[in-house]
Amino acid sequence: MASELTLYNSLTREKEVFKPLTEGRVGMYVCGPTVYSDVHLGNCRTFVSFDVIYRYLMHQGFQVRYVRNITDVGHLEGDSDDVDAEDKISKKARLEALEPMEIAQKYANGFHDMMRVFNTLRPSIEPRATGHIPEQIKMVQDIIDNGFAYEVNGSVYFDTLKFIEQKDAYGKLSGRKVDELMAESRDDLKNQSEKKHPADFAIWMKAAPSHLMRWSSPWSDGFPGWHLECSAMSTKYLGETFDIHGGGNDLKFPHHENEIAQNVGSCNHAGARYWLHTNMLLMNGRKMSKSDGNTITPTQLFTGDSPHVSKGYSPMVVKFFMLQSHYRSTLDLTNEALAAAEKGYRRLMEANQVLQEMRFTGNHQSGALDQDINGLLDRVTYEMNDDFNTPKALAVLFELVTKINSFKGGQLTMEGLTPSTFQRLQETFTVFIQDVFALENELVSAGGNDEFEVLDGVMKMVIELRAQARANKDWGTADKIRDTLNELKVVLKDGKEGTSWGVE
Repeated sequence: MASELTLYNSLTREKEVFKPLTEGRVGMYVCGPTVYSDVHLGNCRTFVSFDVIYRYLMHQGFQVRYVRNITDVGHLEGDSDDVDAEDKISKKARLEALEPMEIAQKYANGFHDMMRVFNTLRPSIEPRATGHIPEQIKMVQDIIDNGFAYEVNGSVYFDTLKFIEQKDAYGKLSGRKVDELMAESRDDLKNQSEKKHPADFAIWMKAAPSHLMRWSSPWSDGFPGWHLECSAMSTKYLGETFDIHGGGNDLKFPHHENEIAQNVGSCNHAGARYWLHTNMLLMNGRKMSKSDGNTITPTQLFTGDSPHVSKGYSPMVVKFFMLQSHYRSTLDLTNEALAAAEKGYRRLMEANQVLQEMRFTGNHQSGALDQDINGLLDRVTYEMNDDFNTPKALAVLFELVTKINSFKGGQLTMEGLTPSTFQRLQETFTVFIQDVFALENELVSAGGNDEFEVLDGVMKMVIELRAQARANKDWGTADKIRDTLNELKVVLKDGKEGTSWGVE
């Protein structure tokens, strides 16, 4: 079952076969966090999704340059470009009586800690907006020189109407009609007097006297617009044209739409060729909202310290839950769904543990079982090649779990399965779980104090008691042990090398 890697391109609204600019290499830019508060669960879902995409591209043999920025300046309250609005980081610094860079570092550290908890890889490059002010000033000047920006009172605005007239490229990513954009801008923006048109947006803002973060520029002491940083840094590290740009669906407009305009306005290239967007995380069927209490932090989810969950769920269970939904689909977080994910995660980890402990004996010719397992292993790749479809790939792995759990006693002597296919099953199953999905086995810990190890010790004692009962021909006790365990969904498997246990 051969297939090419296809991606859903938000720009064209179609699935397209992925063809990188340079064979064997991929340049990918993902919009990172604005570091003024703890990372929220919706952001975690986005970064987990792109971590899997990053890992799968490398699994497929690509050399990937993954760039994910840190926004530490220019992101104003309400995602505004009003020069009177306050920078989110500066506001938090004022409230906590700290330097803005203390705030940025504090929450960047917290973000990195949470990404480690979810077992994600660090990007190849993690540039900060404040570290690339010269590049942003140059891009502003290039846009002015090309006739698509103008300066008023020390601030510089992108001339959206002129760009639309000359380039016909604005609104294509978000799908918004230009007339609608104009109407929304008239209603929402306060700074009408400085702009030629309500839809224009700031790419450099003159800093008010009270503004904490400012840099010298040809136009004023000020700071760059939020949208500008990603255009400047993606271009610097990936080139004027690169392969993939990713981010949350909420960034399509205005952030990503304005990025494209800035890229075209500065160098006549649109930046990314493929745009990938993750969908939103809901809770109990509704959008998360602090105002109505329908929210939960990652830490609360892990500890269970929230009225929305009946207990704490481990990071890997939460990650497994996220992977059960396609990255472009909404994901509804409920206590019931998390409880089901916990059972599924444990079943997957236990099956992999059983599989890795098995030893193949015999030298059978290929038969129906051989063909079936190879077909399922091919399907895992086939589903991942279909726009990184993790839920369908996981469903195929669970078909393999059923087969793994049917093998008795820790060794294979089944007709129709060859040693090479068994080895492929062991390797591929583990690679997808550990290297692509990056699910760590929380059931076994290096310290030996994990609850699973305690349970495993108890089960070994139960298995020994049952063996003694059978040796004494106490069939009633032996049967009662098995029947009680069956009621608890614990299955004993008798084989040549002894008795093992697992969970259905």
